[in-house]
Amino acid sequence: MSFFRPEAKLALWRWREVLVAGFVLLLGFSWISGPGGLLGWIGWVLVVVSIALAVIGIQRARFRTGAGGPGVVSIDEGQITYLGPLDGGIVATREIERLALDPTSSPALWVLEQPGQPVLHIPVNAEGAEALFDVFSALPGLKTEQMLSELNGGAAHPVVIWERTPSRPAHLRLH
Repeated sequence: MSFFRPEAKLALWRWREVLVAGFVLLLGFSWISGPGGLLGWIGWVLVVVSIALAVIGIQRARFRTGAGGPGVVSIDEGQITYLGPLDGGIVATREIERLALDPTSSPALWVLEQPGQPVLHIPVNAEGAEALFDVFSALPGLKTEQMLSELNGGAAHPVVIWERTPSRPAHLRLH
């Protein structure tokens, strides 16, 4: 028997890094105000660590849009594998040429393009899709905040989030 509703559990799990950051912050402040000395200095370190953890946790929580969507995503040995009910595919993380978000379908889709491979469409709420945050963050030059604002902004058309080689004229900006 559980004392929490399933929706409450999902909300707590979505914000887990932020909750841990809050606990670390409280621990740091208690060490600062408590015994002092060396423990007080470690408390200041914990405060700084908790702030960094909170920033990262907020970004990760904004990236998690839910679970239970169609298909399963797994990341192993530098490859993103998506196994869906109707389609699927594999994309090498180092070979991603373009990352786009297609909010017009329900649920929204991450669109991954790799030269010589078919385009891979991954629902944002597919099982295991939260692991894509680390892969996308590692793309050179990707602006995480712009990606998160597009994901949560409710755009009306597909948006290119990142591309390795720009396909537009140099004087036009991506966002």
